[in-house]
Amino acid sequence: MTTSDETVVKPGWRFLFSNPAHLLAFGFGSGLARKAPGTFGTLVAFPMYWLLAPQLPDYLFMLMLLAAFALGVRVCGETGKALGEADYGGIVWDEIVAFMLVLFFTPPGWYWSLLAFVLFRFFDIVKPPPIRYFDGNWHGGLGVMFDDLLAAGYALMCLALVKSALI
Repeated sequence: MTTSDETVVKPGWRFLFSNPAHLLAFGFGSGLARKAPGTFGTLVAFPMYWLLAPQLPDYLFMLMLLAAFALGVRVCGETGKALGEADYGGIVWDEIVAFMLVLFFTPPGWYWSLLAFVLFRFFDIVKPPPIRYFDGNWHGGLGVMFDDLLAAGYALMCLALVKSALI
């Protein structure tokens, strides 16, 4: 797809449908958003969570997330290679999987879900230590997936602090 290391493929629907890995890595097309593709990808996690979580016992949902993470390492790595940029902004499967993890531990209520969304996006964008370190130093699919897992951890810690302050 790329002619040199400097040339990056401009992805579109044709690119996404050329390989199932690309379609998944781009969050079924949400990563094609011109502005804030990570935010649009994170939004995809809501309906996926609402559809899947009630259908599965907690342990199976967590196993599904583990499988989605492992699959993400592969598809995000493959898609990044095809694009010529390991962590291309439109690759959003990492946000989807990490935010579904956040939603799993988020207390019920739309206000908690909204707070979880804002916190996750904040930490994913700002990348406080050690997120920034891993984002810059771990490459390939694992690097793409891992920094969002750390952002999820920060968001969950903040949610826990807010919840404990209210009790």
